[in-house]
Amino acid sequence: MTLLASYASDPGRSRGRLHPEPGGEVRGPRDMFQRDRDRIIHSIAFRRLRHKTQVFVSPDGDHFRVRLTHSLEVAQIGRTTARTLGLNEDLTEALCLAHDIGHPPFGHAGEDALEAALDAHGGFDHNAHTLRTLMLLESPYPLFRGLNLSWEMLEGLAKHNGPVTRPGWAMQAVDALFPLDLASHASLEAQLAAIADDIAYDNHDIDDGLRAGLLTLDQLLSVPLVKGCWDRVRARYPDVPQDRLLRELVREQIGVMANDLIAATRANIAAAGVETVDDVRRAGATLVGFSPELAAQERDLKRFMYATLYHHPSQLAAADRARVIVTDLFRAYQADPKLMPPEWRDDCATLEPQRSRHIADFIAGMTDRYAEKRHAEIFGELALA
Repeated sequence: MTLLASYASDPGRSRGRLHPEPGGEVRGPRDMFQRDRDRIIHSIAFRRLRHKTQVFVSPDGDHFRVRLTHSLEVAQIGRTTARTLGLNEDLTEALCLAHDIGHPPFGHAGEDALEAALDAHGGFDHNAHTLRTLMLLESPYPLFRGLNLSWEMLEGLAKHNGPVTRPGWAMQAVDALFPLDLASHASLEAQLAAIADDIAYDNHDIDDGLRAGLLTLDQLLSVPLVKGCWDRVRARYPDVPQDRLLRELVREQIGVMANDLIAATRANIAAAGVETVDDVRRAGATLVGFSPELAAQERDLKRFMYATLYHHPSQLAAADRARVIVTDLFRAYQADPKLMPPEWRDDCATLEPQRSRHIADFIAGMTDRYAEKRHAEIFGELALA
């Protein structure tokens, strides 16, 4: 077991759970954060990530990433870097596995559609919906709603991108239930989960884009970070055909980013003089991150990916179709809640905003293919874009 640094999150000093655990906290060899991780893995919401969009909507090929495989890859990067930095691996892994649970079907296109549908009722945010799902909607236990995760786990999910200064209605509701100190920074484990997410999708989306034929190596080599990594790969394997080295390029970039992250984070921690996890929360700045040089290169890569892959004409057409599906479903259920399954129909309020928010909860939990199926049942087959 890795010796924890003094500023790491310690399950033995956790602020606890919202509800007392029947029989006490300790059952078997797992500590609090290990139990959090296992509750995420065994949740229905986590299993649904298998059929939710990462880059491509309802991908036909079996080799493309979905939200589930992406979350596993984020957890791999997060756990390894946490071990190197002396942070709590189990909390980091749990945060990485759970970070996308609040995403609706069809990725950001589905989120945009729900945000528009709820515009008059407080809007929709996938990060807040992650907390809503895990604290209220996922209910496998007999005595309370939610997974009853630790305070540190919920705090990390709320603030992994930094303090929340303007919480929306969903975040306000969970914070009122179990106050999460939204105005402070989160633990180093939560900060690390956010950067692990960036490293994973920056690089694995390249892999999927190349596989789909929407990106070419020549295009990628216009990005300085990619060019530098490619030159090193070619120098290491001068006699290997180019197409055999594309996945090695992705591995090289992940290594470059991870090593820079570790070095820069160590320097930030030392400069800030933090010694405890409370010092981290009071530091007034994010401490886990890239060096300024790599951060600038990573922003260049993101700009390239948006222009070339995420905004590719075929991707935009698929996103338009996805927004139609989500918007149509929301309007249909709002007009006639009896179209929803009994367990959702019976709990649908008649007053707003509760009615619309309940319908959004149902739609947000759908997988891509379930949303397409329900839309076809109500409206007939939607013509392909």
